[in-house]
Amino acid sequence: MAEKNRGYHGPGIGNVGSYQVSGIPYITGSESLAANGEDQISFPSVTRSITVQNHTADVIRVHFASKDTANTISGFHFVELDGTDGAGEMKQVTMNVKCSDLYISAPNNGSARKYRVFAELTGISANEMFALTGPGLTD
Repeated sequence: MAEKNRGYHGPGIGNVGSYQVSGIPYITGSESLAANGEDQISFPSVTRSITVQNHTADVIRVHFASKDTANTISGFHFVELDGTDGAGEMKQVTMNVKCSDLYISAPNNGSARKYRVFAELTGISANEMFALTGPGLTD
């Protein structure tokens, strides 16, 4: 005899299917990130993938903890995106990561930065995401 369905198991942080299906699109950005500034992007649900594009000639940094967290910058826990090349081609990075927050910052020099963030979101509530801390992030 077939076993009865024991109930629906919806999306969750460890649910593989939530990461295998196509993500829900989410796009944001800024035209005015000031030198020594930082923007926090809080996603409405957990990400599946994130692409960050730098649309200026100056460097931006991408990280998973605030630049004001003890070792984020001094420990080099960021990806640095150079500015556009001479032909105007933007620099970008794509990361297949789960997170609910992302930080974009600018070093002390240069003009206002322009960037775009494209994310694929899962059906998992952002409230289910654990804090990203520890080696390679904040230590």
